[in-house]
Amino acid sequence: MERLMQYIWQHRLWMPADMKTVDGRRVQVLDPGRLNTDAGPDFFNAKVIIDGQKWAGDIEIHVRASDWHRHRHDHDPAYRSVILHVVARDDAAIQRPDGQTIPQMRMECDPGFHHSYTALVGHSASSSLPCASEIRSIENIHLHGWLDRLAFERLHAKADRIERLLRRTNGDWEEACFITLARALGFGVNSDPLERLAASIPLAAIGKHSDSPLSIEAMLLGQAGLIPPADTSSSDRYASLLRREYEFLAHKFSLTPLDNPGWKMARMRPANFPHRRIAFLSAMLLGGFKFMSAITSATGTEEILKIFNAPITGYWESHYHFGKESPGLPTMLSLSSKRILAINVAAPILYAWGTTHNLRRWQDAAVALLQDIPAESNSITSLFGSAGIKCTDAFTSQALIQLRREYCESRKCLYCRIGHRMLARKSIARNQ
Repeated sequence: MERLMQYIWQHRLWMPADMKTVDGRRVQVLDPGRLNTDAGPDFFNAKVIIDGQKWAGDIEIHVRASDWHRHRHDHDPAYRSVILHVVARDDAAIQRPDGQTIPQMRMECDPGFHHSYTALVGHSASSSLPCASEIRSIENIHLHGWLDRLAFERLHAKADRIERLLRRTNGDWEEACFITLARALGFGVNSDPLERLAASIPLAAIGKHSDSPLSIEAMLLGQAGLIPPADTSSSDRYASLLRREYEFLAHKFSLTPLDNPGWKMARMRPANFPHRRIAFLSAMLLGGFKFMSAITSATGTEEILKIFNAPITGYWESHYHFGKESPGLPTMLSLSSKRILAINVAAPILYAWGTTHNLRRWQDAAVALLQDIPAESNSITSLFGSAGIKCTDAFTSQALIQLRREYCESRKCLYCRIGHRMLARKSIARNQ
């Protein structure tokens, strides 16, 4: 309720002409102030006129006036500059820390408006879209403007993750690319353990044995804790070779296997088993990992997709885990998988490179790549598709994923332009 009141105040959705304090003084709001998302009053630098006198300062909003005392604002110096206390229920008089009484005003929120808000937020994390009818009524120019903002928001977040990796790896772009690629190969289900795996092995150590598929796979699978122990792998010669090779390399490079990596394999297609994803990552490392140079020298989408063409060879051509042989397994990633890697690895890296070096052309290249790749097909794009949003490229599908994950599922309807428009229309209709 308090967040709704803040939203109403911020956007002037409730500003009757006869606003008065609880003791009858007339109030005129010149500027509602700037919303504060940290500690302290809810709005900074507001300007109001109370009984003919102009005040500049902060606004605090509570459901009950007594919350002022309950939150101990009367003892907090940060609230000395509060000039108006806005409440739904006037159940107590309040004072600043210096003892001065603060003007108080009731915000009588329309029950119907509150019901609309509750209905919207209460269903935002469900499988439906309570704002579907509103989406259909929004003009394309406004809707596309919001989707563009969301796509950049998601791209920025991914680029920020890469920049954090760069700080952890002392500015080593190839190392950051290696960890980013490993995470993306988890395709959501095993992303976290694959990222931990890549971060646990110095890329330089792998580079010293980049001519040996056995050594690379031994390091990765050994660190992952996926090589069977000696008493269970006697019948699998390759598992025995990997175990001996890992023991040697672990001693050489002071490697320690991941503790409880959390691999998921239940109800999963064999091609998605972590063993197979690690086999592909090993193929990408064979001959030396030069992902950064490859991606920055690529001249278009097709060349970027070719970077992910490393074939799985040897033992993993016919196995999806240790033990039983399964002939006929795919040795290359599917086109859809390569496109997902381009979306989640190539585009963010290009954008981060452009941001870090202040080179707009690389940021533009990242956007162009997303706009050239067909839209992802998943439950989220289908959900918004049923509401009338056409999704033809990955730039738009990434925007919809950002909208669903960061706004709908997080119940941040008040910060979504669609939700704001829906609530604002209802407020205007009730105030007319």
